[in-house]
Amino acid sequence: MAEDQNRITTIELNTAFIKSKRGILKVAEMVTLFVAFVCFAAASTPKYITATVLEFVITALLLLLYVFKLNKRLTFFFWPLVDVFNSAFAAVFFIVLSLLAMTTYTVTGTLVGGIVAFMSAGLLCVDCFMLFKNITFNKPRSEAQGQDNQ
Repeated sequence: MAEDQNRITTIELNTAFIKSKRGILKVAEMVTLFVAFVCFAAASTPKYITATVLEFVITALLLLLYVFKLNKRLTFFFWPLVDVFNSAFAAVFFIVLSLLAMTTYTVTGTLVGGIVAFMSAGLLCVDCFMLFKNITFNKPRSEAQGQDNQ
């Protein structure tokens, strides 16, 4: 029992992920989502605020998952595939949301938020494409996960 109390669990940080193309893309997504959130909040449009905050939180959690290498410990999901589905659905959702915001705006903040949300949708499309390109279903899982850090 004394051994259990003295054992320290260490969490590895994957700082190389933040410097990689995917890491930079995730950070850029978070920045554009935050800017869209601020614009929608200034315009007081709750339906757009909710969508941007939700996707910001999901993207932040996926970024933390990769930075802390939790995807190696939590193996009950194939995390790159979860990330692809999130990026694909969020891209479609933000394209629709931004088009709605840009066409029905009454306050300038909604228009600017719609434009930034459309930029975020573009980044999500690029993220989905890059992830889908790296995922291969005919290779062993260890080789496919090795490509995740690129």
